[in-house]
Amino acid sequence: MKNNLRVERAILNITQEELSRRIGVSRQTIHSIESGKYIPSVLLALKLAREFGKAVETFFQLEAGE
Repeated sequence: MKNNLRVERAILNITQEELSRRIGVSRQTIHSIESGKYIPSVLLALKLAREFGKAVETFFQLEAGE
């Protein structure tokens, strides 16, 4: 799964720490998502989308063969 969380976060100029506080997860969780080591739950993906005011598909896309 490909994600654009780092790019979207940079557009808003917020840190991993700030984003993690806003949605109630650890900074390490945000880092793991951005680095592709962790695929978030549907609940977490929806919280991220709501925080940014964008569709989930803005952040996460399936890659070929998934």
